[in-house]
Order: sequence, then C-alpha cells, then structure tokens
Amino acid sequence: MIKLLPFGYAARNLYRDKTRLAQTLGGSALVVFLVMGAHALNEGMRKTLSASGSPDNIILLGAGSEESMQRSEVSEQAAGIAEASIAGVYTRLGTRAVSPEIVHMAFMQLPGQIEARGLVRGVTPRAMLVHSDVAIMQGTFPGPGEVMVGRLAWKRFGVKPEDLSPGARIGFDDAELTVSGIFAAPGTVLESEMWMHINDLRTLAQRDTVSAVVLRLDGGEPEDVELFTRQRLDLELTAIGEKDYYEKLAAFFAPLRTMTWITAALIAAAAVFGGLNTLYAAFAARVRETATLQAIGFRRGAVYFSFVQESLMTSLLGTLLGAMVAVLLLADRVVYLSAGTFRLQFGPETLLAGMLAGTLLGLLGSLPPAVRCLKPSLPQALRD
Repeated sequence: MIKLLPFGYAARNLYRDKTRLAQTLGGSALVVFLVMGAHALNEGMRKTLSASGSPDNIILLGAGSEESMQRSEVSEQAAGIAEASIAGVYTRLGTRAVSPEIVHMAFMQLPGQIEARGLVRGVTPRAMLVHSDVAIMQGTFPGPGEVMVGRLAWKRFGVKPEDLSPGARIGFDDAELTVSGIFAAPGTVLESEMWMHINDLRTLAQRDTVSAVVLRLDGGEPEDVELFTRQRLDLELTAIGEKDYYEKLAAFFAPLRTMTWITAALIAAAAVFGGLNTLYAAFAARVRETATLQAIGFRRGAVYFSFVQESLMTSLLGTLLGAMVAVLLLADRVVYLSAGTFRLQFGPETLLAGMLAGTLLGLLGSLPPAVRCLKPSLPQALRD
C-alpha cells in the first residue's frame, strides 16, 4: 500500500502563493460560469420552444411561409371558410375555436420615453379557446384601444413592472393604447407578447390580410385540414401543426445554440491554458521539494496524488464561486429572440454540468505540470 502525504500538506500549499491561488480560482470560476451559462441558455431555449404549441392546434399559413408566421399572409375570408368547411373543430358554448391572428413586430413607446421593439399579436376573444395555456392574471381581455401584455413583457422591454400594469398607457405609432390586463402562458414564448384587438392592429399595421388562422381540433384529424388546403387552392394555404411549427423554429435556432457552446468552449480553453501556465510555474519551482519527499520515503504516486488534491481543492473552490456567480447573475434572466422570450433554465442538470467541468479541470489540469515536475531522476532533481 502506497503511503500518502498528509492532507494538510496539500491544503497548506494552497496559501504558499496567494496570487497563484487567485488566478487559479478565477480561471476555474470562469470556466464553470461559462459552462453553466451555455447549458442554461440551451436548455431554456429548447424547453420553451418544445413546450410552446398544442398538439391539438393546426396553423393555416400562407403557402411558402411555413417557417415564419410574421411573413405569412392569409386572406381574411380564410378563417370563415375554414370554420365552415373543416369538421372536428373544438366548440365551446356554440363558439368554434378558429382564431384569425396578425403577428407584427412593432416599435412601442413606453413610459419613461423608452422606445422598444416587440411582438404584437392581433387577436379576437376566440384566441383564448385556441391558446389554452393562456390565462388572464389581472384585468380583462383587450377591447378597442386596449392591449393585454404578457407577464414577461416588462423584462423584454426593460421597464418596471408597474409601467405595464393595467391602466398604463403605451404608444403605437400615432395611437395611444391602454393596458387592459396581464396574461400568463407558463413555459411558452407567448409571455413576452402584447395582444390587442385584431381590428386595431389591422388598422395600425395597415394590413388587409391576417398572418395565420389557428384552429383547435377536437375529434378532427390533421389530414382533414391538409385536405381542405388542397381543395381550396384559391386561398393559397398550407397547414402545419403548432407543435411542428415550433419544432422548426427550434431547428432554425440550433446553429445559435451550437455557437453558444463554441464560444463558451473557446473562452474556457483560454482560461484552462492560463491555469496550466500558472500550475507549470508553481510546480516547476518545487522540483527539489518533491525530490526531498521521495528521498524520505514517499513514492512518486503519493506525491502526484498530493498534487491532484491541491489542484482539485482549488478547482472545486472555483467551481463553487463560479456556480454562485452564475446563479446570482443569470438565474431567471430573460433572453429575447425574434420567436419570443424564454428564461434561462437553471436545474440540477445545469449544476451537474458545472460541477463536472470544475472537477475535470482539477483532474486534467494537474496532470501535465505534475508529470513534468516528477520527470527528472531523483539525483538530478536533488542537485537542481
């Protein structure tokens, strides 16, 4: 059995050079912060887009606009024709769940002379039948001259929550709108949107078409909707499941998620190499010390294990620091994309990714410097 060096030896060596300790801690914390941030960003985007959309909903878009509801144009008569032609549509109290909608990106004038760009959706009360995840938390559904905001809209626009509370005034071009209420749609991209009556948005956006017709099936088959679009070629429609639509959006943003990991990896690699240089300098100055330890009976494996202990303690302290900073700065942070808004997801998987990164950094980072330090023969090391 190999006789190991006391644990206190590795712990005391941490404080031999406080500058080196600070550099190693900072590098480890930076790596863990970047890994957790990239993981939280990717998980937030993936979970939000996958949770958005209902498997019962079908979207009728303009032909050739399957990837963007904002670019789509659909005839105003399409909603009425679809309602009368498609069987198996969800009906509640005699009202069929067929919702014509306009999706428009607009500049809004907010309190405090703040002008920001946001997603506005023109809807009718039937939208509440289609978007079953939406619930009004405060106020009422918007009427003429009113707008209902998502509960994350204030974060998206960078204003205070009270600036978008019921009764607040918002400018849209030359019109002034009153906030009628606040709605929630947990885990979906809808929570950063503003909803207003479709007639108001049609006038303000100067549109004579709608962006899409969303309908909710109850017993009907998606194939029936597809058959309707093929029979009515004059409407120039294409049908896509709402789940499929957001899955295509997720695929569209996949390169962005990849670039996030690549950027984090490049910056982390720079931090790792900086930490290796620091460890090389620290271990190179202890060649004679390690030789002395071997001379009094400790084997090279025991000395190397002590180096690993020292590196692991430093990297784990940096891991704790980086995880705390990541949670404080990034938890519940809202990220905006053209498709909507999502929160950074900090779950057990994110914490585990950060811990694994810090542990691997401590294990692998100590290997090259320790091998170089222990490489010289014992007589040569003692002379040097």
